[in-house]
Amino acid sequence: MSDDLSGATLAAVTAIVDRALDEDAPWGDATSEAAIPASATATARIVSRVDGVLAGGLALELAFTRVDPTLVVERPLADGDPLAPGAVVATITGSARSILRGERVALNLAQRLSGVATLTRRYVDVVAGSASASGQPVRLVDTRKTTPGLRVLEKAAVRAGGGHNHRFSLSDAVMLKDNHLAVLREQGLDLTGAIRAVRARIPHTMHLEVEVDRLDQLEAVIAAEPDTIDLRTGVALIAGRATVEASGGVTLDTVRAIAETGVDVISVGALTHSAPALDLGLDIVITPGSGGDAGGTR
Repeated sequence: MSDDLSGATLAAVTAIVDRALDEDAPWGDATSEAAIPASATATARIVSRVDGVLAGGLALELAFTRVDPTLVVERPLADGDPLAPGAVVATITGSARSILRGERVALNLAQRLSGVATLTRRYVDVVAGSASASGQPVRLVDTRKTTPGLRVLEKAAVRAGGGHNHRFSLSDAVMLKDNHLAVLREQGLDLTGAIRAVRARIPHTMHLEVEVDRLDQLEAVIAAEPDTIDLRTGVALIAGRATVEASGGVTLDTVRAIAETGVDVISVGALTHSAPALDLGLDIVITPGSGGDAGGTR
């Protein structure tokens, strides 16, 4: 088993896989136990049917070895590697029953995560070569619009596709949006004072970002000295006084034009909430004489 978890800890991935396996076969695999002899062994290959980018290799491996630690899983490719039709993602050898029990969870996770990595790579390729106002490459980042329970894996998949991560959770940074600011203004504070009041309540090490939806708010926000301002149309006005982020309505058709405004960061919810699953399949061959006949999978 590779120890390259792309930022996702082994314990976290194992917990996700165990929950998925319990959901899929809470009392065992009734079909395989009735149809496949216990002595049958097999070799299976997980193969890509399309072009894409691999992610979720560790989760795929654990889906088999958590079912049966005697299964041997070989993964010739790493997360972030390109896939072409026919590329072998993994080879699994051992009990046929165990392989079939782990198959669906392994494929569900690998297909989902490889889809995220593949879509991320498409966005990264579109903005390649564009630079922020400071001359640095524009950074493409994800959001918290992830599948509940899968965030650690989906954010790792974004990195496998060449993107970067925004805050992992609400606990990681302060991000003031229009609703937060409206509540603060109800307390009688002007915009600058409201942001400064928030700054005074958080640790000095915590990042503070403010979302600006109107240019006439910009000078008041800048006066409060946040770390990041979310506004794509005011790069020149901000003039390096804060990191500039653009978000909302970002698509493959619009992301290049947004990058060319000179923003530092573009956040894209679609990387995780709209990525289609990548087509991966499992082909299995029963070992002759081990108690079963050769066949395919459902």
